[in-house]
Amino acid sequence: MYKTVVFDLDGTLLNTLDDLADAGNRLCADRGWPTHTAEEFRYFVGNGIPKLIERLAPPEHRTPAELAEALAWFQADYGAHLRDKTAPYPGIPAMLGRLKAAGVQLAVFSNKADPLAKEVVASYFDPALFELVRGQRPDTPVKPAPEGTRALLAALGADPAATLYVGDSNVDVQTARNAGLDCCGVLWGFRTRQELQQEGARYLAADAAALERVVLAGPTGGKQDE
Repeated sequence: MYKTVVFDLDGTLLNTLDDLADAGNRLCADRGWPTHTAEEFRYFVGNGIPKLIERLAPPEHRTPAELAEALAWFQADYGAHLRDKTAPYPGIPAMLGRLKAAGVQLAVFSNKADPLAKEVVASYFDPALFELVRGQRPDTPVKPAPEGTRALLAALGADPAATLYVGDSNVDVQTARNAGLDCCGVLWGFRTRQELQQEGARYLAADAAALERVVLAGPTGGKQDE
């Protein structure tokens, strides 16, 4: 089996889309910017909150000062509404418990700001499940840059050859590839099967049970499409 599994957070472990979209639209309404559908937010998120704010801001409002102010507003507002509609995807908590019991080392690595990532994971999962939970830190490039992933693996003492990265978007497949990891794309998240296939995910999992089979089968035994 894979000895270590690193999970993306939004769209992989937790369905955070509605809370992110609601906070984003509150920001837009506060500033008189155009609002957007939840479907549009599927493609706005994934590269970190600063990039989300940049995508929401009309071009004439993308000055560093305005983006910094909007970012601070969003982080405070979203931080107060992390648990309004967010929930784990079906079967995820039980699957994590079984993998942990089987001896798999579990971690979370997100482009969500580090304090928010830690807070939202602690709100929905048993803290004992994860060896490490890390979000984006100011001194580390966002995913898919490899620096953060490599630092996480070093902190875990994980062998890249025995580590699986799990995520729902092209950013996650790129993150895995840049760090020399196998990737399993999940089909219940924010993006599409086509995107994950085109980006080159080694595995695709349709549900939590399929992902569990990929992990337990290991680097040489998993099916390409579960």
